[in-house]
Amino acid sequence: MTGLEQFLAFAYKDLKVRVKGNNAVVYTRVSHHSQEDNTSLESQLKYCKSFAKKKDLNIVEYFGGTYESAKTDDRTEFKRMLKYIKQSKNISHIIVYSYERFSRSGVGGAKIAEDLLRDYGVVTLAVTQELDPTTSSGSFQQKILFLFSQMDNELRRDKTVTGMSELIRKGYTPYSIPRGFTNLNKGRCVDQNIVVNQEGKLIRKAFMWKAKQGLRNAEIVKRLKDLGMKMDLRRLAYIFENPYYCGLIVSKMIPNEVIEGKHEQLISRSIFLKVNNIVNDAKSTHPNKHKQYDENLPLKVFMRCAECDTPMTGYQVKAKGLYYYKCRTKGCKHSASAKKLHADFSQVLSMFEIDKEDVPVVKQAVTSYFSAFFEEQEENIALVTSNVERIQKQLDQVEERYALGKISDELYLKFSEKYHKELNELAPKNANSPVESSNLQKCINKALEFCINPQQWWEKQNVERKMQIQKILFPDGICLSKQNRTVLTNRINSIFAPIEEVARLLKETKKGQPINFDQLSSRVSPSGFEPETASLEGRCSIQLSYEPIFDTI
Repeated sequence: MTGLEQFLAFAYKDLKVRVKGNNAVVYTRVSHHSQEDNTSLESQLKYCKSFAKKKDLNIVEYFGGTYESAKTDDRTEFKRMLKYIKQSKNISHIIVYSYERFSRSGVGGAKIAEDLLRDYGVVTLAVTQELDPTTSSGSFQQKILFLFSQMDNELRRDKTVTGMSELIRKGYTPYSIPRGFTNLNKGRCVDQNIVVNQEGKLIRKAFMWKAKQGLRNAEIVKRLKDLGMKMDLRRLAYIFENPYYCGLIVSKMIPNEVIEGKHEQLISRSIFLKVNNIVNDAKSTHPNKHKQYDENLPLKVFMRCAECDTPMTGYQVKAKGLYYYKCRTKGCKHSASAKKLHADFSQVLSMFEIDKEDVPVVKQAVTSYFSAFFEEQEENIALVTSNVERIQKQLDQVEERYALGKISDELYLKFSEKYHKELNELAPKNANSPVESSNLQKCINKALEFCINPQQWWEKQNVERKMQIQKILFPDGICLSKQNRTVLTNRINSIFAPIEEVARLLKETKKGQPINFDQLSSRVSPSGFEPETASLEGRCSIQLSYEPIFDTI
């Protein structure tokens, strides 16, 4: 003993990674599901087991065994293996058939292998590419193999993209066929026979609703759902913007190109352009997108001239940089400052405003109101149904007696006309059954969320969102009086009307007046609005429409 052992605590530590133990995991994979049924996975596993036996390694777990693309390292089985290794802390080796089976992400795969070795003492070994990654030369060779795997992957991709690009330029569809089409000849790409299927016929209806009726996407989605086709707003917007439906192909593989497709055309090109608000300018050979919305004039068309009952448009005085609304009727000369009207409309929205701490109270009052309303409607429907059954029974008796020759033609016609008339009078009242109120609570919650600060919400939104909420609050729009510049409306959304009344009653309470929610009536007449709003029954039409509120707020 030299007497220096006691100084070893001050010596620098050996930082070289040393692999300890002989526990190993095996990872196998193929790149595509079509390879799962062949011998590739089976062969990889066989060689990995043989390699482990030769190296005297103990295999404790298997991972992969399925198809996972190695273009990225965000793979389910791959991540499961890494998690297992980090948690187990007794694994020393990963065995793969070749380094490209481990990763094709180049530097990314090399870093994962390097981190496993440095942080966990786990070495990655390839059956067909034997080297020692714990040495400098072995580590360098491993990185080179990972880079070659990435380069091979990118060369394959370039070759594939080039081939697909040429097929697209010939009008074929070498990728997933858009919704609404079916390939009747599922073979090689050049043998495709792509036609419009049953879903495509519904999508055609969607295009026509948009082009001819100008329906909002939310309404179109609802109509498609009623016809049995599920579609979300984002997917519908993508469909409307895809020229494939009018017989043309555009693709990221051939940027700045439009190709005549060999598939069946679902709609005409004129309809497609109309749906996308594109019109041809006679002075130009290039299509120009029609400006549907103007950020400076959100009340355009939504607001009408009270005297002419004509939608008001807008314009800008460029010299002053100011915007104005004006009546479309020739000779009316009704115009108003956009800035002032926006301030007035924002003030109008304040009638819906409620304090955050009052939300539970308002919710309870409004929910009770609608519960009573629907209960009354159900009673009315039950009564009407009973009357219909009674009259129908009387009509059946008359027809039976007439068929048996017990009454004359004159009596039969007399009573038959009477009962049919009574049934026709009851039919409209019975048409609203059943009451649809299952989403009522969800709708009230959304409405109350908006009412906490309606003015700020409206002022901060883009023009399209402003126009949506305007239409929801006041379905028939608003009017501007030419004489006294007063904003008028004759209908408030059936959800917001009772909220406004409760909010008004709460404000009166804060002024020292007692509040009685039993005052909630079926006629909602917000102060400052003329004429008086229609009754809630008239606005509600029994079937409340909730979806637009969810889409907008």
